[in-house]
Amino acid sequence: MEDGSVGVYVHVPFCERVCPYCDFAVVAARRLAPAREDAYVAALLAELALRAPAWDRRVLASLYLGGGTPSLLRPASIARLVAAAKAAFPARGPVEVTLEMNPGTTERQRLPGFRDAGVNRLSIGVQSFDDAVLKRLGRAHRAEEGRAALRAARDAGFENVSLDLIFGAPGGNEAQLARDLDDAIAFAPEHVSAYELTIEAATPFERAARRGQLALPDEAASVRCFELVEERLEAAGLARYEISSFARPGRASLHNRRYWERRPVLGIGMGAWSSDPPDPVAPFGARRANPRHLDAYLAWVARGEAPDPAAREVLSEATARGEAVFLALRTVRGLDARGFAAEFGGSPRAFFAKEIDELAAAGLLEEAGQGALRLTRRGRLVSDSVFERFVTAP
Repeated sequence: MEDGSVGVYVHVPFCERVCPYCDFAVVAARRLAPAREDAYVAALLAELALRAPAWDRRVLASLYLGGGTPSLLRPASIARLVAAAKAAFPARGPVEVTLEMNPGTTERQRLPGFRDAGVNRLSIGVQSFDDAVLKRLGRAHRAEEGRAALRAARDAGFENVSLDLIFGAPGGNEAQLARDLDDAIAFAPEHVSAYELTIEAATPFERAARRGQLALPDEAASVRCFELVEERLEAAGLARYEISSFARPGRASLHNRRYWERRPVLGIGMGAWSSDPPDPVAPFGARRANPRHLDAYLAWVARGEAPDPAAREVLSEATARGEAVFLALRTVRGLDARGFAAEFGGSPRAFFAKEIDELAAAGLLEEAGQGALRLTRRGRLVSDSVFERFVTAP
């Protein structure tokens, strides 16, 4: 999958409030002071300048500003980051530039400025169009603000808009999800990311669940919701191309596809991860994590040091093989057996015959004549357990 390109991910950790289900590297900042914003943007630019030479001669394929809430930054700050990424990695053609945003009033007012800064794709964290669900999720906005943000995005001239939905939230049900899908489809987005709520370790939701204080849908209800999402979105012209991702033709997220296809991504910012390309020391690639706490990250950048080699995880062949399978299986396209064999010297069956046979017998996996693999409809419902078989295989 190596083509000499790079995707750049920029992590902006600031959030108006930290949601109780979130385990991302975030910092609560009800009001982001200009001086604090300027200091963080300066650190991002310094890190990019420090690390870009190691990725020399790569061309920029995508730029993704995520978080956190990067739309809390002023358009001028976004413009500086976009310009710096394009200067570090000159592009051959148009670059997908995505900005995550929450539906707050301030962010809506900044939309024309974000467009002028070079953003051409928005990912709007609507999550639900039901005020009760948003309250249970701890979100800072309300349903009407989500609708207003989607209208404002179109008014500002954005032609590539994605919205996020969460289902399986406390108190949620199939009827409520159907209403959310109706509202989402009515705005005719180019892309929808629909996630089942995951209870992450060490979050307020995880602690509440352990105490029996979190009313979540049972497994049967979750399955019905999962199927409803696919049925309704695909009927509206949004085809599933990854377990949680639906898009109109030509509108799949180019940046997110890089992760599933194991293409290089340079991550800058507090807590950002990078996926380094293969090299003689790491023939199957490597990954690297930035400091997860803001003060530690700022101090590291201020020292102007090259990244610590100890923070780089060189992938073993076995680890890379397992990840190649499970990441590809996340996609509707599935795993290309010929590409797998070219990288690892054998077909998927040469390494995972037992897993393939057992999962196929259980109706969770399909194997094509050439050895290609993909999840069945039933397999998508229990995808994590399927992936675990490949990641933990010897």
